[in-house]
Amino acid sequence: MSEDETSGGVDFGARRVSEREKASLVRALFDNVAPRYDLMNDLMSGGTHRWWKAEMVAWLNPRPGQLLLDVGGGTGDIGLRALPRLASPEAPTSGRVVVCDTSEQMLAIGRARALDQGVLTGIEWVCADAERLPTADRSVDLYTVAFGLRNVTRLDAALAEARRVLKPGGRFLCLEFAPEITPLLQPLYDLYSFQFVPLLGQIVTGDRKAYAYLVESIRRFPRQSELAEMIARAGLDQVRLRNLTGGVAALFSAWRI
Repeated sequence: MSEDETSGGVDFGARRVSEREKASLVRALFDNVAPRYDLMNDLMSGGTHRWWKAEMVAWLNPRPGQLLLDVGGGTGDIGLRALPRLASPEAPTSGRVVVCDTSEQMLAIGRARALDQGVLTGIEWVCADAERLPTADRSVDLYTVAFGLRNVTRLDAALAEARRVLKPGGRFLCLEFAPEITPLLQPLYDLYSFQFVPLLGQIVTGDRKAYAYLVESIRRFPRQSELAEMIARAGLDQVRLRNLTGGVAALFSAWRI
């Protein structure tokens, strides 16, 4: 009997599903909302997600010539922000970004965005699972994941993969929502999350269930201190946490030593 059968499965929002089922459900969900995904991010956050991602890249501080693997990178928000800092004047294509996502439709949107911005080189789009990356051991300088860890089936396996692919001295940086915020703001945050976000998802994408899943996945995600401990247990060192917008989101930094 498998581990997920003995434990009653894994979370998919408010539901419990088998490990095998979750990956396909997540992929189908993001394939469906891909055309309006970026618009929904702007509407849900009032554009704040753009500042969060700018802060993420600033803290990452990518340098010319480095290789960045952006996992769950979908439409390319992080990869396209980081790419100009990875190229040097002497060798414009020396730095490189690999955007990895399980959703082909999300990657297709990312490719189109890159072409619209005139980005023809230095970025690669790979359809793969965060728990089984098609990347060699100790080959990546920088590993980023923005709002993607909540969607993996086995969080410990995804974190182990992050460590595996990072070079010694490589940097891990994660941007993720927090399941709980300041107590005084929690009731308003709950009302916004459970009532407004799914309704907005229905209006903009036609898929209320996808955004109900998003809210539930945040609520069931490990607390910040628990996630920091999991990152450390995966073998990454110097784990640091930085709250954004009153703890609505947070950045987690670590290194492979």
